[in-house]
Amino acid sequence: MAVSTLSSTQRYAAGALIALALRQAQIHQTRPLGSEPDSPAQGERSSTSSSDEDGADQSRLWTHESQGLLRPVFSFLEIDEKAWPGLEETAAASEAKHHIGAFMRIIFDEEEEEEEKSENLSERSDQELAISKSVDAMVMTLDENQSQTSDQNPKHSESTDSDAELNLDQLSISDSPVKYQRKISLLYELLSACVADSPVQKDKKFKKFRKGYDARHRAALRLLATWLNIKWIKMEAIEIIVACAAMAAAKEEEEKAKEENESPKSNWQKWKRGGIIGAAALTGGTLLAITGGLAAPAIAAGFGALAPTLGTLVPVIGASGFAAMASAAGSVAGSVAVAASFGAAGAGLSGSKMARRIGSIKEFEFKPIGENHNQGRLAVGILVAGFVFEEADFLRPWEGWKDNLERYALQWESQNLIAVSTAIQDWITSRVTMELMKQGAMMTVLSSLVTAFAWPAVLLSATDFIDSKWSIAIDRSDKAGKLLAETLLKGLQGNRPVTLVGFSLGARVIFKCLQELAESGNNDGLVERVVLLGAPVSVKGEKWDSARKMVAGRFINAYSTNDWILGITFRASLLTQGLAGIQAVDIPGIENVDVTDMIEGHSSYLTTAREILQRLELETYYPVFVKPTAVTDSK
Repeated sequence: MAVSTLSSTQRYAAGALIALALRQAQIHQTRPLGSEPDSPAQGERSSTSSSDEDGADQSRLWTHESQGLLRPVFSFLEIDEKAWPGLEETAAASEAKHHIGAFMRIIFDEEEEEEEKSENLSERSDQELAISKSVDAMVMTLDENQSQTSDQNPKHSESTDSDAELNLDQLSISDSPVKYQRKISLLYELLSACVADSPVQKDKKFKKFRKGYDARHRAALRLLATWLNIKWIKMEAIEIIVACAAMAAAKEEEEKAKEENESPKSNWQKWKRGGIIGAAALTGGTLLAITGGLAAPAIAAGFGALAPTLGTLVPVIGASGFAAMASAAGSVAGSVAVAASFGAAGAGLSGSKMARRIGSIKEFEFKPIGENHNQGRLAVGILVAGFVFEEADFLRPWEGWKDNLERYALQWESQNLIAVSTAIQDWITSRVTMELMKQGAMMTVLSSLVTAFAWPAVLLSATDFIDSKWSIAIDRSDKAGKLLAETLLKGLQGNRPVTLVGFSLGARVIFKCLQELAESGNNDGLVERVVLLGAPVSVKGEKWDSARKMVAGRFINAYSTNDWILGITFRASLLTQGLAGIQAVDIPGIENVDVTDMIEGHSSYLTTAREILQRLELETYYPVFVKPTAVTDSK
């Protein structure tokens, strides 16, 4: 591995912490951190599920060796192989609160034997300082991009019941500069370990191993950052540094290969086995082809100033590599070498269209959105609109949403979606509908969706003329969901964790994608987070449990109890009871958020999606929703 800032004992503790974080993140799939069971029955069900997982099928645990998530990390950290089974057993069988504090103290204990070697300790301190400085410089750039959003939206307090739940208040890890630098270095080293190409990954036993950045690793790192009280934006800065370091190294190795008359491909194969450089796996083909240097000047300036010290941390890159990167040394050839090495060559998601048709799907295209492209982002956001009146509506709801994802809007079946959206809008303004609204029939419809009462015949006949268009749209969304799953399975996102967000029929596309992933095999490392807004998905007639398992982190169902438009169109088409878009989904691990106060009608998601996402604070590990507050005169 590259030069470590941790001693052998501390690396052992670091491996234990990532193992504990992985197990806890899996537990939080059915019991989100800080949440309380709504009823004794739900609490008992979550507990039983957890115990069944622990006892009946150990191989399903993320910490099990067959999952291929931990042992490559242990190998990178150079932990003695004899200790691996014990670390896995500790993470799988024990409660985290009994161990987290102990392992944290090992990492942050300044009175260990290594301290006697003052020269070595001083060198490590300089390295930790260099890492923390580079991260802070990167955060300054990211903060500038998000400043407007931060100013406009109140942030949820960082203190939660989760601290008490894990006894984190007893860790006594101060926020001194030295402790802060150690925290950043710990996260830096663990991320490097998670994405590095380790020899142990070639072991035939690890059939489930997936190259790149596994969504479960990212969920675990997000939890670990929460334990360390490190803001997630700093972890995102670390991700960018690792990715850009890999690009710089690829460039340097390419030049060395030319000088030595050696094949760039064979030289790259040798180089990537060195450890940290595995981060380059995640760049998704030409998505990270830095043709004109890094887009953000502050990033380049930060690397330029820190090149001499940062270069010592990754010897294979060196100061010259970082300096070259700072002066726009990135190249298409270098990124293609990285991409080809991990089977992600090509245009990735950007501008890609479906390679083949599924059923009658005619349009399925990803369009870049936002300013985070070609900047080394190690996480992708795919945003799916499902109620549109023109093609611009596939992009418009997501514009202005500030985050650090590399984002793409999915444009799909626009002709059918525009047709059904327009038909519904025309129906709303029709004379029959206006009369029914006056009689209060629409709210009766909503109550009947949750109960067993039958609809009035006059109301069913009033929806006949939109029923056929809606049925076609439902069919297309189900098939588009399969296409989306196929896209992720092919790795066009560049083997990076994906966040899926969609509203209306777009939310159904995402849900069907998750179902397809669940049915097609071991694919629970692809998707990190999911947000469904106004989803036309049956509560009782769908496999929510299996869909939930495909999402490593938060799974959010945002609904509006007064969305009678969705209730009528969905009911008229499928004659089902229970609808995620208008009620909570009673499945452990689904984070239900009532956005009724923000939604006047189904089309409101077009204009409120961005605000809802901002209030959900997706970067937070635990469930958060900042309720809209009335503006009051403070004078």
